[in-house]
Amino acid sequence: MGFALSHMQVRSSGFSSHGRLPARYAVEGDNLSPPLAWSGAPEGTQSFAVICHDPDAPLVQSGAYGFVHWVLYNLPADLEGLEEATGEGTSGVTDFGGSGYGGPNPPEGHGLHHYYFWVLALDRALDLEPGLTLWQFLERAEPHILGMNRIVGCYER
Repeated sequence: MGFALSHMQVRSSGFSSHGRLPARYAVEGDNLSPPLAWSGAPEGTQSFAVICHDPDAPLVQSGAYGFVHWVLYNLPADLEGLEEATGEGTSGVTDFGGSGYGGPNPPEGHGLHHYYFWVLALDRALDLEPGLTLWQFLERAEPHILGMNRIVGCYER
């Protein structure tokens, strides 16, 4: 299918679409991953993955822009969401240099940033090893994407 929106719906009980992310999900707060829920996964979905990316971050590296805050994969097909501060799945590497969720931390005075929480439905369980970067994950997952969608949260320091 490629990297395109589908009819799958993504929501959060922690913030509204295009609403402000509470400080509890930011680095300067509790740095907890927010709760996410999804529905309408395409038929044939065998696993899920979640990515959080900030395209407003003033960073360009190796032809990519923005900042990767979360890469989470190997999520089972029967999952319909993630609880706050989830321990589910396998973590990849963020642009913070570590694994697991890293919340919003825009430069002071840089204005409003948008955090895209993408949920990807895959046609098979990839059973990928921990520690993949976003680009390593996407290289392996892209041929298996059945559908995807996102919720966007905003944050400003």
